[in-house]
Amino acid sequence: MSYTKEEIFKAVSTVNDPEVGFNLVEMGLIYDAVCSKSMEVKVTMTLSTKACPLHQMIVQWVEEAVLRELPKVKLASVEVVWEPVWNISMATQEVKDKLGGSI
Repeated sequence: MSYTKEEIFKAVSTVNDPEVGFNLVEMGLIYDAVCSKSMEVKVTMTLSTKACPLHQMIVQWVEEAVLRELPKVKLASVEVVWEPVWNISMATQEVKDKLGGSI
């Protein structure tokens, strides 16, 4: 039995964007997640900007969160994509309300 997309998103939601303090799922930065039958998880995500200085750290944090929160996972990998381009409308209403036009 493999993990569901929802379970993976829940694991990834333990990772906060250090610049704004919201988790990556709330921010709308996590686009997809799949777990194979061999318990390998692939998370597809983006960042708020291509110039993000924490790019590698955030990728590492996501991989570590999946492995920590989902103990049966053997391998976690992240694919960072730039399409579709992230914008504030992808975030939850709470994030939009708190950040307004500041991003």
